Amino acid sequence: MGNFKVKIRKNPRYVIAENCTGCGECRDVCPIEFPNQWDMNMGVRKAISVPFDQAVPLVYTINLDYCIECYKCVDACGARQAINFDQKPEEIELEVGTIITATGFDIYLPYNSSLYGYGRYDNVITALELERLILAAGPTRGKVVRASDGKMPHSVVLIQCVGSRDVNKYEYCSGFCCMYALKHAVQLKEKYGDDVEVYILYIDIRTHFKGYEEFYRRARDLGINFIRGKASQIMEDPKTKNLIIRAEDMTLGEPIELEAELVVLSTAAIPSKGTEEMARILNVTRGADGFFMESHPKLKPIDTATDGVFLAGACQGPKDIPYSVSQGSGAAARAATILSQPTWKIEPLIAVVDPNKCRNTKVKCGICEKSCPYGAIKAPEGQPAQVTTAMCHGCGTCVAECPSDAITQMHFTDAQIFAQIRAALEENPEDKILGFFCNWCSYAGADLAGTSRFEYPPTLRAIRVMCSGRVDRDFVLEAFRLGTGMVLVAGCHLPYDCHYISGNVKMKARMEALAKMFEKLGLSPERFRIEYVSAAEGVKFADLIREMTQQMETLGKEKIKAENEKLRPTLERMLSKKK
Repeated sequence: MGNFKVKIRKNPRYVIAENCTGCGECRDVCPIEFPNQWDMNMGVRKAISVPFDQAVPLVYTINLDYCIECYKCVDACGARQAINFDQKPEEIELEVGTIITATGFDIYLPYNSSLYGYGRYDNVITALELERLILAAGPTRGKVVRASDGKMPHSVVLIQCVGSRDVNKYEYCSGFCCMYALKHAVQLKEKYGDDVEVYILYIDIRTHFKGYEEFYRRARDLGINFIRGKASQIMEDPKTKNLIIRAEDMTLGEPIELEAELVVLSTAAIPSKGTEEMARILNVTRGADGFFMESHPKLKPIDTATDGVFLAGACQGPKDIPYSVSQGSGAAARAATILSQPTWKIEPLIAVVDPNKCRNTKVKCGICEKSCPYGAIKAPEGQPAQVTTAMCHGCGTCVAECPSDAITQMHFTDAQIFAQIRAALEENPEDKILGFFCNWCSYAGADLAGTSRFEYPPTLRAIRVMCSGRVDRDFVLEAFRLGTGMVLVAGCHLPYDCHYISGNVKMKARMEALAKMFEKLGLSPERFRIEYVSAAEGVKFADLIREMTQQMETLGKEKIKAENEKLRPTLERMLSKKK
C-alpha cells in the first residue's frame, strides 16, 4: 500500500511564478493571437496568457509554438523580471502514499459523421460551444450568435445523444447531457424570451437527481418544445444557411421536418486523451467503455485494483458536477484514512511461489502474471515468478491457473482443499453434491439461506474459497474420481460483481472448458453445474440445491456409479500427471 515513486515532468512556463503578479501588461503588448482552446477555438488568446481567467495561481505562460520572441513582454514586465526564455523542462521525483486520479473526460466531436454536418455546416455547433457563447466571459461576451452571419438565431434545435447510446459509437449514456440541454434551453428563453423558439429532440429525458425533475418542469413551463425522436438527416439551405432537420416524432409516429437557424449537438463524453497510458502506468483496469474501472461498483466505487490509487470525477465514467464533487471528497477521505495510519495491515491470504517448481526458469511462461488482476506478480524471463506481497489481494486465481502447481495460497493450499474434498466424500459420495463457493457472494448466499431458514435437502457439502477463480480444475477431477454425485461451482454474478475484479471470468472460462471435456467423456451434463449467486440470493441458492438434488435422484445411483467407474481411469491418469 502506498510508497509510490512518482516522476513528474514539469514543462516550462517561461515565466518565473514567484515574480509574476498577474497584472497582464505582458499580454496587452503581445502582438500574436491564436485560437483559444478554452473558448473551443471560437475566440483568440495571446502567445502569453493565463490558461483561463480563473486560473490558480494567476501566473502567465508563454506558448512557444506561437511566440515570435519579439521580447515586448520582457520590456512590459520591466523590473519584475518575471520573463525567462531560458527555462527548461524539469523532472520532479516524489514518494507518495496515495494517488487520486482525476483526469476528467473529453467530448466527442462528430467531424466524420455525415448525419449531423458538424464541421461542414457553420451553424451546427456542440453544446460546449454554446456554453462558451452564453457565458458573459465567453468570446462573444454572452451574445449567442451564428457563425455564418453573426446574427442572433431565432430558432434553435438541441439534439440529444449524439454519439452516446449508439451501438455504432458509444453505447453508454453520458449522464449529464439532458440536464445541460435543459439548462441551455432555459438560458436561451430567459435571455431572449419570445424572440427565440427552442426545440429539444431527445430519446429520453433523464432527470434522476435532486431538483432535476423540478428544473425539467420549469423548462416545459417556459414553452420549450420537447420532441421525442431521433434526427435522421440535417441539411443546409445554401442561401440562408438555416438547417433543415428531418426526424421521426415517436409520440406521433410520423416523420417531421424542422427548420432551425442554429443546431446544437449534445455529444458523448468519452475517456480523456492519455487514459490508456495512465491505466498502464498506474496498473488500473479500464471498462469496456474505456473509462477507469472501480474495484467494486457498490462496495468500493472509489477504489481501484491498485491499493492506494483512487478515482474522482469523470475519469471513472460520465458524471455531473455534484456527483464529481462528492466523489472527489470521498477519494480525499479514503486517501486520508490510509495516510493517517503508520502501518497498513493486509490479510495473510497471499500467494506464494515455489521457485523450484516454477517453469518460467526454463521456458517463457508468465501465465500467473497475466492472470493476476492486481499486477502483483512479475515473471522476468529466466527467473521464477515473484509475488509483491503488499499488492496481493488473496483471490488465488493465479494458483488455479498455474500449469506446474508452483504457486500456492496461504490458508487455502491445494493440500487443505483436497483434504476437505476427501473428507466430504468419504461416505456415500454418489448421494452428495460437492459445492465450491466464493467467500463473498455464493457462500454468503448459502449462509443467508440458512439464517433465513430456507429449507433444502442435506445433500450439499460446501467448500469455501476466497474467490471462484481459486477453484482448480483438479479439485473437480478429484471429486468425480472419488465418486461424487454432482459438483457445483458457484461465484459472483458476471461481469462486474467479482470482489477480485475478474476471478469469476477466469473461473467461467476454466470450468466451461472442463464441462466440454466431461461431455465428451460421457458424463451427464447436469452433474456438473456452474452457477452465479449473490449474497442476497438465499432463495435462489435453496432452489438451486433442491433442483440439483431432484436431478440427482432422477439420474439414480446406478447410473451415477456407472459413469464414475467409466471416468475413474481417465481421471486418475490426468491427476497423476500433475504429481
